[in-house]
Amino acid sequence: MSKIRTGQAPPPLTRAQFQERFHSPTEPARQAAQGTAHEVNSPHPLTNGVTMTEKSASVMWNGAGKTGLGAISTGSGALMDHPFGFASRFGDDRRGTNPEEILAAAHAACFTMAFSFACEKAGFATRTIDTQADVHLSARGEGFVIDRIALRLRAAVPGIDETRFQAIAAAAKRDCPLSKALASVPEITLAATLEVDAQP
Repeated sequence: MSKIRTGQAPPPLTRAQFQERFHSPTEPARQAAQGTAHEVNSPHPLTNGVTMTEKSASVMWNGAGKTGLGAISTGSGALMDHPFGFASRFGDDRRGTNPEEILAAAHAACFTMAFSFACEKAGFATRTIDTQADVHLSARGEGFVIDRIALRLRAAVPGIDETRFQAIAAAAKRDCPLSKALASVPEITLAATLEVDAQP
């Protein structure tokens, strides 16, 4: 059992200290990564041989629980020290983001790409795709659970008919990597609308 020592709280970590402590791989980790590189970086026919790579993000949190504040950064730099905390997740503070919002963006992006790739494979070039994802977080017992994700798609796909459009959309929702990763979510719905002027 771990022992907790009361007293003055340690000073918050700087981002450099946080990265060094939690994101610098140990030598065994480096060796393991090298040993499995062929599994991570495998070519895919739909990407013309471009390898699949791991993506990363980090969070630095300062403070305790409800009063603490976090900063999210992505490996690409698209997000850099973007704030989040209790107020932006459960309150009305819109200056920060939250895990559910980021998950919604990731799922919408993944599904949209899967749909566009599937249309192209079937011989239809997508013109525009507009996707929204709503992630529902519910209280359960002493914790929380994501119990519903609703995807809404509007797309212009010249030459496709409604039946084929719906079939490709449903398959993309089922097979996109984020949908597979979120398989434990009890309900993932899709409402797909084909833009009228894109029909044959």
